[in-house]
Amino acid sequence: MSLWMSLLNNVAVSVFGSVLAASFCDALDRRKNRIIFWICIALIPIAQGIIYYVWEDGFLRQIYPLLVHVPLILLLSGLTGKLLWPFFSVMAAYLCCQLRRWLALLTVEILGGGALMLDAVELLITLPLLFGLLHFMTPAVRYISCYSRKMQCQFGVIPVLYYVFDYLTRVYTDLLSSGAPVVVEFMPFICCGAYLVFLLYNFTKGQEENRMREIQKSLDMQVAQSVREITALRESQNLASRYRHDLRHHLQYLYACLENHQIQKAEDYISDICNELEQQKVIQYCENEAVNLILSSFAGRAEAEGIVMKVEGGMKAKVVISDTDLCVLLSNALENAIHACREVQKEGKEARIEVQIYEKQQQVFLQIKNSCAGAPIFENGVPVSKKKGHGIGIRSICAIVERYGGVYTFSLEKGYFVLRLNLSEKNVDSVHFTAV
Repeated sequence: MSLWMSLLNNVAVSVFGSVLAASFCDALDRRKNRIIFWICIALIPIAQGIIYYVWEDGFLRQIYPLLVHVPLILLLSGLTGKLLWPFFSVMAAYLCCQLRRWLALLTVEILGGGALMLDAVELLITLPLLFGLLHFMTPAVRYISCYSRKMQCQFGVIPVLYYVFDYLTRVYTDLLSSGAPVVVEFMPFICCGAYLVFLLYNFTKGQEENRMREIQKSLDMQVAQSVREITALRESQNLASRYRHDLRHHLQYLYACLENHQIQKAEDYISDICNELEQQKVIQYCENEAVNLILSSFAGRAEAEGIVMKVEGGMKAKVVISDTDLCVLLSNALENAIHACREVQKEGKEARIEVQIYEKQQQVFLQIKNSCAGAPIFENGVPVSKKKGHGIGIRSICAIVERYGGVYTFSLEKGYFVLRLNLSEKNVDSVHFTAV
């Protein structure tokens, strides 16, 4: 009776671990996979029975990895087309088998009984525990499989360490039962190490999330500010259009002033209108309204600060790239250029900004050259700043280029800082990234 109960328990734990591992790596999502899986799983108990009948139980335990685990990993790899994740799934399922074993040991310790009682309890709790793990744990484990290999390795390191520890100290040797302190304390050491790594990882992750939230907040503020600037400039342009539309009324008023010999009043009126029109002036660099508004705004700022700004534009009226993205790109690039020119002016030198932007064959090209004082620091081809709050504009530019599958370069050429980039309208939905 005890022999058959032990054999049945071995079969049950094999099925328990195999089903759990297959579920962890989502290998049973298709009917064909399920048929292949169950045929192969049915062969394992037969092989176990033959080995158990011919040899002793100890030999079966020693070759168990070759008899069950290795074939199971290969089977799941064939069903899923992956190798690493089925391996970690089998290791995790082996670790979960220890829940079944320990619960049975606890029950026997409380109620009493021998090896037969232990096998019986393990058999009784197999199905409830399996259903519980499949329902509650499988979705979480499958979710990890969608992450990078680095994350998968972090998940799998504890099950793999336990697997190696268990076989080295209980199956192939008796180090654990002998009570050697270094062996007994090994798993608590692993738990402590894993806990510390977990804390460090979450601390680093939290810092990164906080940094990303700050960047996102800053980007949102930049976008909102850029939208407000475009709106204000558009309103200014509309106001200038109304002035032109009302030109007849202005002329009538001036005619009345001249007819009544009110020359000074007419001159003052003309001066006021000219000043207002000058303030609302939007230079037509190209056909694209958003680009004109942004370039006009920064051209006015540059002129007010004594910075020479030269613009060459060739953008068509409608492009797939959104006005918001164009606004963030140009605003950040020109804001950085003006900031660099201020540093040049402090040294008593002439500051210049040269802008070239044009569209050709569904490609948007942008080049901005500006005077700079000193050589910027580059990391991986991107300028960086050690000052707090600086560098967000550069990251904004890179993020937009990435979203459009574009290419960008930052360089220093003959005392000028040069930004070159192009964005492809064909890749407007792309998320891949290319950097030079």
